[in-house]
Amino acid sequence: MDPVMVLLRLLHIVLGVYWAGTIIFSALYLGPSVSAAGPAGGQVMAQLVKRGHLNVMPAVALITMLAGIELYRRVSAGFQLEWITSTQGMTLTIGAVAAILAFIIGVFVMRASSLKVMALSKAAQQLPDGPDRKGKLQAIEPLRRRATLSLRWVAGLLALSVVTMAVARYL
Repeated sequence: MDPVMVLLRLLHIVLGVYWAGTIIFSALYLGPSVSAAGPAGGQVMAQLVKRGHLNVMPAVALITMLAGIELYRRVSAGFQLEWITSTQGMTLTIGAVAAILAFIIGVFVMRASSLKVMALSKAAQQLPDGPDRKGKLQAIEPLRRRATLSLRWVAGLLALSVVTMAVARYL
């Protein structure tokens, strides 16, 4: 038994389940529910931000990926091309690339757009009715659409990653 491999697998699988599960749940249920709830949905999102959700998720994703990269390095005997081009290697590579793309889109598009939506919403609430408030509220919708679309992409990429990693061993 290699205790480092056990720890790496534990981190990779448990945190990966949390990352992918949370994102897929958000894309399928939480996001649409928050949108349907109107202004009350904004309060839910504000609570998620207040509780650190938008900071925890990137950290969880990063630890998941770092553990995965080290697992990949060990299983591939130091990134040996012969293993990487095997069916198992290619399948895990597809999953790894999907997860890395999901992370990049999640942090730089989805998270950034969500934070801007929250900031504009908060600023608009503090303004009296008028053109300034209306302008801030109008600026929110394209950002909200961008956050929603990127959430769907991240969920799809993570679903692909989960599927490839679940079956790679048996190919």
